[in-house]
Amino acid sequence: MPIQILPPAPAISLGNEGAQAVDIDDEGDVDMGGLSLKTALESHAAIVTPGEVITDDPQWMRGHGTTQEEGEYAICSTLAGTLIKTNKLLSVAPLRARYRPSIGDLLVGRIVQVQSRRWLVDVAAPLLAQLQIAAINLPGGTLRKRTAVDELNIRSFFSEGDLLVAEVQALYQDGSAVLHTRSLKYGKLRNGYFMSVSGAGGSLGPSGGRKKGGVVRSRRQMFTMTTPGAGGELDVILGVNGYVWIAMRIGDTTEEKDVGFNRMEEVVGKEMYSSQNASIPAATRREIARVAAVIKALVEVGVRVDEDMVVKAYEASLELDMDAEMDGYGTTEFIGGERARQIVEIALERSK
Repeated sequence: MPIQILPPAPAISLGNEGAQAVDIDDEGDVDMGGLSLKTALESHAAIVTPGEVITDDPQWMRGHGTTQEEGEYAICSTLAGTLIKTNKLLSVAPLRARYRPSIGDLLVGRIVQVQSRRWLVDVAAPLLAQLQIAAINLPGGTLRKRTAVDELNIRSFFSEGDLLVAEVQALYQDGSAVLHTRSLKYGKLRNGYFMSVSGAGGSLGPSGGRKKGGVVRSRRQMFTMTTPGAGGELDVILGVNGYVWIAMRIGDTTEEKDVGFNRMEEVVGKEMYSSQNASIPAATRREIARVAAVIKALVEVGVRVDEDMVVKAYEASLELDMDAEMDGYGTTEFIGGERARQIVEIALERSK
């Protein structure tokens, strides 16, 4: 007898409801289409487990997350997730899945292994990504050939544990990503705070329901925020893979370094690969922690994480602090619980 996991009682949600496993026509009637799941009959969201028989009706076709024995009509689930019906196609969306790379995605990753001519990078995907030594900017010129000396000094550019921002250049047949940092916007990360959020790619699901909040693909994954007082400016990088980097802005930004590709060697120096962090003032550290807290609040409530929502939630947290100070309660550095929900509600209202 298969194990059945019943969905929890519906809670208050600020976003759209979860994906539905059944169809509802214009008149409000539910079309089960021959589904044999008891959970589908009892609720609007059917959660299936590995090995569970979804249906034995031959009119259905199997999709992702399902399997079917040769010569048999029974369709079984291969993972634990939510049953999704698209016309006559049955698929199972996993409750939680790792990031799947796509060409052009901007990622934040961590070096986990150094090999002879490449680095292996953790990007929260099922397989480690690869960064070739020919795909980075080297001090002294970008157009010269990579020599044996560069291969011997490969650890002087990136070593185990270093964080970097890169772009997906290509994909291998097994799904692993090939990265590159051939832009002044990309490279080693310093002077900041790294955080990982769950639910990467929190976009609308195939049935219109919103997945768990997370970083979404947007027009700009890298942006600068201005903080009040002595906090200064912060650089925020929202990796599509769910890795986030929040850092103090130092000196000229990559957008201000508008140079041609053949003159890039003029600005690519050894300091680009330095691992020495600068001294970060306490006010800047406080604002970095505030930005990280509002991003966590967005994810917990199930709201998308992009530039617009992060900026609006950050401004809402500052306004709540000002209101509390005017009321004589004083400011608080804790952003969580009911306070986090208030911040997200304000941000959602302003984003309409």
